Amino acid sequence: MSQTVDDAGRRDDAGGRDDADRGEKSAGAKPNQVKLERGDQLERSPDKARDDNARGDKSRDDDRQSRVAGSDKEGQKPRSRWPLIILAVVVVAAIIAGAVYWFMTRNLESTDDAYTEGNAVADAAKVAGYVTQLNVDDNTFVHKGDLLLKIDPRDYITARDQSRASLSLARAQLSSAQVALDIARVQAPASLQQAQAQLQQAQANKTQAEQAYRRQHAVDPRATTQTDIDQANAQMRSTTASVANAEAQVKVAQLVQQNIQSAEDTVRQRQAQVAQAEASLAQAEVNLSYTDLVAPQDGYITRRNVDLGTFVQAGQQVFYIVTPDVWVTANFKENQLADMHPGQHVSMDVDAYPNLHLQGHIDSIQQGSGARFSTFPAENATGNFVKIVRRVPVKIIIDSGLHSNEVLPLGISVEPTVTVR
Repeated sequence: MSQTVDDAGRRDDAGGRDDADRGEKSAGAKPNQVKLERGDQLERSPDKARDDNARGDKSRDDDRQSRVAGSDKEGQKPRSRWPLIILAVVVVAAIIAGAVYWFMTRNLESTDDAYTEGNAVADAAKVAGYVTQLNVDDNTFVHKGDLLLKIDPRDYITARDQSRASLSLARAQLSSAQVALDIARVQAPASLQQAQAQLQQAQANKTQAEQAYRRQHAVDPRATTQTDIDQANAQMRSTTASVANAEAQVKVAQLVQQNIQSAEDTVRQRQAQVAQAEASLAQAEVNLSYTDLVAPQDGYITRRNVDLGTFVQAGQQVFYIVTPDVWVTANFKENQLADMHPGQHVSMDVDAYPNLHLQGHIDSIQQGSGARFSTFPAENATGNFVKIVRRVPVKIIIDSGLHSNEVLPLGISVEPTVTVR
């Protein structure tokens, strides 16, 4: 039992030394108290000593953990305030940047629904035939009046010559009709006078025949012969017929104005035939000129679909001519048009050319949305209605930023920004 007490005393001494090394700094650990504790431990029973040793080991572990935690807290540095300061600066900078952006863009309206536009002239053949000469290629620049292609002209030369012959014949017939009119104007009155004179002569002959007829029938039959009586009767009938014939001739000759009018109508008919022949000749000459297809204005050849030797039909489109005049059509939303009007300044960026910055102005605003003039406009009065913001085309003229030797293709994307105030 004394050995057990000695072992317990040695453990207590070892623990006391450990506590003394760590411990004089802890509160309430004085040397006298340590000695009293050692004496008390010697007087304890072995079982109670083992329990005390176990509780002492646990308390020492707890003290060790508490000292380690305390040393960690003493070694930790205080938290820095720089992250909060940086965050505050960033927030303030964002607010200032937002305010500046709003101030700078509050009077600006922009859209990405904008494209370049221009005049694309569809050039088509007006007569049919084989292409015998082709002077242009794709994207060739041509000037107004340049010969672009030539169609075989031989058929149209023949048609022109036939029209010339028909015109010569019509002019000859007109000349003959004019001569007949001049004759009618003189002959018709003369024929009337001649018929009237013949009537007077026939009437005189009839009067003489009537006198002879009466004489032959008034005398004694023994004083005349049957031959004389028959002759007087025949003379009477002949002169009566001559008078009737002369009266008919007078009635025919009296249509003087009608005869002249008929001759004048013939002249007008011949004149119409001459005009028709002249028109046919003019059409033949125009058709012949259509065999030479010339440029209607300056521009670039685009979408060429004809080659040398191709048979083209009348009205067949052979290529487009895109003129150098280019503008921008911007489709702004309807709620962007309140302060927008012609003449306002517009700055434009072209997607295809990032380094190209154009300046221009609003030329006009279309009087109607794009949906209103579409092929199949919306029928809002039928079915369920869903409000859709409409877009209105605005024509923008380019004032500067585009050099004379630069050309913008049609239909490329542009982002215009309008200064509305």
